[in-house]
Amino acid sequence: MSKRSKSKSKRNIDWHAILADPLLQQILALLIIALGVITLLALFRVTKGKWADAWIGLLRYWLGWGAYPSAVAILLAGLLWLQHHLDRPVTWRWRPFVGAELAFFSLLALTHTVAGRADPWALVGQPWGGGLVGWAVSVVLLRYLGLPVAVVILLALVALGLGLAFDITAAEVKRGAGALLGRLNRQTVQGQARATTRRRRSASPQRASRGRPQPAAGAPPSQARPARRSKAPRPQQAAQPRPTPPPPARPAPSPAPTTAVPARPRKLVLPSLDLLDEPEGPPLTDEEVRKKSGIIEETLAQFGLPVEVAEVRIGPTVTQFGVRPGFVERSGGNRKVRVSQISALANDLALALAAPRIRVEAPVPGRPVVGIEVPNSKVQLVSLREVMQSEEFRQLYQSGLPLAIALGRDVAGEPVVADLARMPHLLIAGTTGSGKSVCIKAITTCLICNNTPDELRLVMIDPKMVELVRFNGLPHLYGHAEVDLERVVKVLRWVAREMDRRYKRFADVTARNLDHYNREMKRQGEPTLPRIVVLVDELADLMMLAPDEVERTICRIAQMARATGIHLVVATQRPSTDVVTGLIKANFPARISFATVSQVDSRVILDMQGAETLMGQGDMLYLAADAGYPVRVQGCFVSEEETERMTEFWRQQVGPAEEEAPWERMIRSTGSDSIAGDLNDLEDELLPDAIELVQDSGSATASLLQRKLHVGHPRAARLMRIMEDMGIIGPPVSAGRARSVIIGGEEDE
Repeated sequence: MSKRSKSKSKRNIDWHAILADPLLQQILALLIIALGVITLLALFRVTKGKWADAWIGLLRYWLGWGAYPSAVAILLAGLLWLQHHLDRPVTWRWRPFVGAELAFFSLLALTHTVAGRADPWALVGQPWGGGLVGWAVSVVLLRYLGLPVAVVILLALVALGLGLAFDITAAEVKRGAGALLGRLNRQTVQGQARATTRRRRSASPQRASRGRPQPAAGAPPSQARPARRSKAPRPQQAAQPRPTPPPPARPAPSPAPTTAVPARPRKLVLPSLDLLDEPEGPPLTDEEVRKKSGIIEETLAQFGLPVEVAEVRIGPTVTQFGVRPGFVERSGGNRKVRVSQISALANDLALALAAPRIRVEAPVPGRPVVGIEVPNSKVQLVSLREVMQSEEFRQLYQSGLPLAIALGRDVAGEPVVADLARMPHLLIAGTTGSGKSVCIKAITTCLICNNTPDELRLVMIDPKMVELVRFNGLPHLYGHAEVDLERVVKVLRWVAREMDRRYKRFADVTARNLDHYNREMKRQGEPTLPRIVVLVDELADLMMLAPDEVERTICRIAQMARATGIHLVVATQRPSTDVVTGLIKANFPARISFATVSQVDSRVILDMQGAETLMGQGDMLYLAADAGYPVRVQGCFVSEEETERMTEFWRQQVGPAEEEAPWERMIRSTGSDSIAGDLNDLEDELLPDAIELVQDSGSATASLLQRKLHVGHPRAARLMRIMEDMGIIGPPVSAGRARSVIIGGEEDE
């Protein structure tokens, strides 16, 4: 019995391992390609033979005219299979495959239903018929449903199959039809406007040659011939009569009928994604993946840690190898390898893989593996267009979220998108050249792609003077990008005032947030309020200029501005505790960390280590507001040409932004009243007490305010400066000496 069992075990062949051999699969793919070529040659009578004719006859008997697309499908299947095993993996999707089959068989049945009503069986085997498959489906539908219903059902199945094959949804069809109708309407309106202009131009020389007759002395003004309306008429000038008659060559403007020049409709068109660049190809080949997987398993096995690479997730910058720990034999039994043992060998793995640095994610959240992230030999640029064309971003935007932004792709190559309104503010940090400014430009480009200037306005602060100034002239932008540090503090102060003003307007109509307020205004026919996104490219410079005021203003906006539709995107290259303070971090739950210098900087921005192992050039860790662990993402890259094309699109459609920034009047205003009014908004509680205190004591010092008002030295010094600007106290005499108090200020004079 034992010999018989041994002989049976020898005869047992592992067919699964044999069929999974890459070389055998490549041979089978070549055979399928050869079959497709032979089928096409035989169908077009290029070659003949007993076997070839029998094969073609079988195809035509079963499929009819479907033999031609079947031959093409056989050839394409072999080519794709061979490409999949030649280090170019192909992503197989079931929806296009099922859709193509559904449309194909429905067309076969439709051909047989329409052409074979007299004698259905006679059409089987004909080159132009539906074959046996088409005959079977057609006979069933005709017998039980009748001809009209069968044709309708087959047409519906063809449309459904084409929609699945090309990923076309009903919403896209509706949106495309609406865009087509809108384009036709715009062309009609433009054609009518051009025809009206041509008629005017052709009629004006005739009127000029005949001369303009003067009205009689007693004739009313209405009997006079109306003059040609200028391009931009002014009602005041039209209503006032001129003292002297105008020359014949240039008629005086007068009110013309409203139908003469139709008003331009305020309907803006969003830019097409064709203005953005195309994505690149895959960064890593299948052979490199197998090689690195073997190195990881061998290296850990040499240290006594048996593991298995269970999954591989190829990203644009790094490839994550999912390692499943094995078991180690001990005297008391088998013991599983600890996760901390794998994490401790990160440097040894980097040495074996010849990688500059690797990151060990132990374990991967939601997956039973330890993630070893190895940098790719070639970094793939993630274009903004490919992420915005993804299904994830499309669903997020179609759900009614206008502030949807595309961040990039994760380690598995999946798109990462977010909603700025849900964050509701974003903090970005990283070293110089790690990708902060590119990230801000990508966010800005994504926002202006999906919002018109009536829906979104931008406030840009760029102390570095070279990054955000490229958006100057954009209609979405308030004024221009602010680069003067002395003006930036007042710009932030204006944002806080705008937030308070919006809350007062919400209270007048009992609205909870901006969406509720805009719905109420649309119902009443009143103008709505746009969303405002404030982008600060460098926070460290502002904190060095006025740390207390900048921190207090930013935190106040971050705490209260979400309901008013105001959102902050703040970046800094120095994520230290004196710049990214604890109060700022508490109000910015959503954070992005690019490459940092040390673990200390990583802990400041993310409250955990990991950012010091990033590769730079857009490689980042994104911590969502509702997540407890960051996700590694390769950020979207936006070139200067893409930014220029997008800005030029809006300039041509709306025109350059020529309106004055709303904070300009506040900056221009100087004097004691304006200064006191601006600063009294921030010191409304302590300033009256400080004025009363110094007037009662007869002298003013910062230490006096500290003791009596229980404030720190920076706040006391700021109160002293405010009272000096208001004329309540005199200028400083010398260091440490008390200042004189001018009781009543200018009134005593």
